[in-house]
Amino acid sequence: MSLQDQVMTEMKTAMKAKDKVALESLRAIKSALLLMQTENGSGEAISEDAEIQLVQKLVKQRKDSAAIFIEQGREDLAAPELEQVAIIEKFLPEQLSEEEIEKVVVQTIGATGAAGMKDMGKVMGMVSKELAGQADGKTISMIVKKKLA
Repeated sequence: MSLQDQVMTEMKTAMKAKDKVALESLRAIKSALLLMQTENGSGEAISEDAEIQLVQKLVKQRKDSAAIFIEQGREDLAAPELEQVAIIEKFLPEQLSEEEIEKVVVQTIGATGAAGMKDMGKVMGMVSKELAGQADGKTISMIVKKKLA
């Protein structure tokens, strides 16, 4: 089942349950998918990798917004953003723990022979490609920095 089909099914459920937060989150995903399809110029289906990147982008946007609201002392505005994050994350593959990410980083460093911060870009690129959709870029970056320092 494609992401668009999953979203439509969940939207129907959210409408019946009158769940406004879920409905808003699902509409955001649907809107982003439609925008991506029209940008391509053709009505072709979007690849699964592109769908995962899109959903990750939506999650990141909401987490960033929530962090800004919390920083400004506006927990009332941060709460709906975090609720949307929880709903949108359902459409991502299961996220790896930091220990699992660390194992992949160590393997990649060993395979590439990376020897310092100058090789961070090479390691980040390989790890990010391997863990696409399963780990947050910020977490990967933090672990790579720690291992290369």
